[in-house]
Amino acid sequence: MASTKGVKVHWLGAKYASRSHDRCDDYVRQIRASHLANKRENYSDIAYNLLVCEHGTMFEGRGVHRRTGANGSAALNTAHYAVCALLGINGKPTDALLGGLRDAIEYLREHGKAGAEIRGHRDGLATACPGDDLYDWVKRGAPRPAGSKPPAPKPPAGAKPPVVDLSKLVAAARSDPPRRGTPISYYGVKTVESALVTEGLLARELADGHWGTATLAAYALWQRRCGYTGADADGIPGTESLKKLAAKRGFTITP
Repeated sequence: MASTKGVKVHWLGAKYASRSHDRCDDYVRQIRASHLANKRENYSDIAYNLLVCEHGTMFEGRGVHRRTGANGSAALNTAHYAVCALLGINGKPTDALLGGLRDAIEYLREHGKAGAEIRGHRDGLATACPGDDLYDWVKRGAPRPAGSKPPAPKPPAGAKPPVVDLSKLVAAARSDPPRRGTPISYYGVKTVESALVTEGLLARELADGHWGTATLAAYALWQRRCGYTGADADGIPGTESLKKLAAKRGFTITP
């Protein structure tokens, strides 16, 4: 799928025992195996696009640009991505879990073109999912837990990090950027802008995929943070400054 209206939040809907983090990936594989064995539903893969454990880690299910199998019907599955919390009917969501769910929502927006809607599984289908506690959080706009900050935007476990082509990025930075709302010249600009947003150097609403004056100024601030001055801090990406940003914020670069 090219895009969705947004994301729907799910839970396991059965009892779940808290476990050490090194056992969470095994549980995700267990869910996948059970889905593939479900002859009635005839799943092609694990039903969810992403899953999040109680420790806040994202795991890749179907991933981005793939129709979920979890929302209840073909129409519902096409309208929204599905993120499943590893949370049972006997548990309460931890701050780490809520933060991870928020990370997953933002990941799907950035890499899967998910829209602004955040819904629960029960929105559009008669079900208790995702439970009253999670659904209350969803209705409040899925806020980050108090005092938490967005971490470095890492891909979910099992997914490859975004790759930014330095030559294409520089070409985009040197060109006169089109106005907001027009097609972007290189999608890697958005990856770098997201990193600058997380660094606190660029306002989120200005991260539009165009290397305009705001992004130029934000990257110049990053260059100065890296120790560059004068003409070396002009807002046009260089190899070393981009390598440092990539290493810190979870993407890779090519020349």
